[in-house]
Amino acid sequence: MHMSDALVSPLVGAAFWAVSGTALYGSGKGAAREAASGSVPLTGVLGAFIFTVQMINFAIPGTGSSGHLGGGLLLAILLGPQAAFLTLASVLLVQALFFADGGLLALGCNLFNMGFIPAFITFPLIYRPLAARARTAGILLAAVAALGLGAGAVALETRLSGISALPFRTFLAALVPIHLVIGLVEGVATVALVRFLASARPELAEGGPRGGWKAPALVAVLALVTGGGLTWVASRNPDGLEWAILRVAGREPAPAGDPLHRASARAAEAAPLPDYAPKGQAGRAATSRAGLLGGAATLALVALAALGLRALRKTP
Repeated sequence: MHMSDALVSPLVGAAFWAVSGTALYGSGKGAAREAASGSVPLTGVLGAFIFTVQMINFAIPGTGSSGHLGGGLLLAILLGPQAAFLTLASVLLVQALFFADGGLLALGCNLFNMGFIPAFITFPLIYRPLAARARTAGILLAAVAALGLGAGAVALETRLSGISALPFRTFLAALVPIHLVIGLVEGVATVALVRFLASARPELAEGGPRGGWKAPALVAVLALVTGGGLTWVASRNPDGLEWAILRVAGREPAPAGDPLHRASARAAEAAPLPDYAPKGQAGRAATSRAGLLGGAATLALVALAALGLRALRKTP
């Protein structure tokens, strides 16, 4: 559900940068109070894992579309909402800077749609009330709601941006149903991952101590397998957002020619791994290499942020 800059006006982009930036500031302060030394490796490898997971598009039968997991709900369950939001921000920043996946102008929108909604809306309002009695149902409902609300937010943001090629009601009608299906798949995958991690390392799902290397090592192996292997079987169909745009407008609207759009376009052209492959290379092997590099970059960024929060926590 990564929005490109062409779908966002400078005013809307700036507004959601402010909203998401405020949420990041608050999350950073909250996470700094709760930061523990043992959480840094786990947080870093979870960021790398979510980066690689987002590369794996699965086909949606009968539609010609595909979807991928967002990971916001999974991170909120494993790390708490504040650390989850910070981690997903690192993932999206790496994707925008190194892979030109989701523009810099649209980064605030993407972080709100894919991070804020699952971490601060569906996790506390849907998952938490159901977790003790019906955890599976809570995960499924929270995941479906997060994708549905995120899709609705995309349609609203394009409407506020004045994208006339994507009429609000028509675009909403194309966008939301396909993302409800993607949300159901995300919910099932999240249930499976939480159960697997809980059986292998119970502290991951029970809020136990985060020290040691066994849990981070397990997640690191999952990230390597996902980024290095599963990218070979990822669907090449357009994702739900691209599919809805094609149905409604036939092609993605051209970006505006204002200075912010031009600057963002230059940043995208400078990305070293556009479309998840080194420039001049193509094929699944190149995508796998890009996935591993992106996972490593995300791990480094998340770990650096976590270490910074630890240092801030120790500052009198």
